[in-house]
Amino acid sequence: MKELTLQIKYAEYPELAMVAMQDRLLIEKAREAASNGYAPYSGFQVGAAVLLENGIIITGNNQENAAYPSGLCAERTAIFYAASQYPAIPIRAIAVSALKTQSGDFVKPCGACRQVIAEYEDLAKSPIRIILDGPSTIVILDSIDALLPLRFKKEDLRLG
Repeated sequence: MKELTLQIKYAEYPELAMVAMQDRLLIEKAREAASNGYAPYSGFQVGAAVLLENGIIITGNNQENAAYPSGLCAERTAIFYAASQYPAIPIRAIAVSALKTQSGDFVKPCGACRQVIAEYEDLAKSPIRIILDGPSTIVILDSIDALLPLRFKKEDLRLG
């Protein structure tokens, strides 16, 4: 048996004022988007802001549905809109914010959103910076690999 330990590297900031201006703008846009999230069942309003390589910022928020699987997270709403409107423009960064979290901690993308971020990172052949916003902490990661180190990749689909 071989036992390995995985570690992640990220930057943690205790307040918005300490974050670089471009990241701060993305966080503010994600917070604004969260305020428009449709979350009548969970009350968990989430917003995302995606920065494209050309400087355009696309926002999205979570959209719940009484049939829970029919809803969509903020991250995927923003990413899918960006990809549909600007299909050839790579995503450089995404900020995710929630109006409130149960733990009071920074918001974290679900597994499906992590896999979607990974797909678009692979498509662009370039890392996507991930900015996770919380009431007392902002975390910045250089790539989806920090959140999804043993992820499923398109190469895993190839047989033989």
